[in-house]
Amino acid sequence: MATVIYGLLKEEKERNLEMQEIHLREIDSLPKGAIATKTTNGRRYYYLRYRDKNKVRAVYLGSDESALEEIKFKIARRKHLQGIVKRLKLEYKQICKIVKE
Repeated sequence: MATVIYGLLKEEKERNLEMQEIHLREIDSLPKGAIATKTTNGRRYYYLRYRDKNKVRAVYLGSDESALEEIKFKIARRKHLQGIVKRLKLEYKQICKIVKE
């Protein structure tokens, strides 16, 4: 019985690592940061702001609000995936303690 559980835990550990790798690859393909709005002469301009080492970078996105929806979705997706990876890493640590590796 114990060997069956041990085998299942080893499989779960491998699956966990695979899921982490898949999510990390997707995170790398998504934009990081947040959308900032700047108003000049009554017009709104949108920028993607993110940290690059010690500097804050801003990339101009335009003034069209409808084009921002896709970027907002991608940023939200990135944050969601980061939460999943965080939980997977915690789960992985717990499995390693049980399996003692």
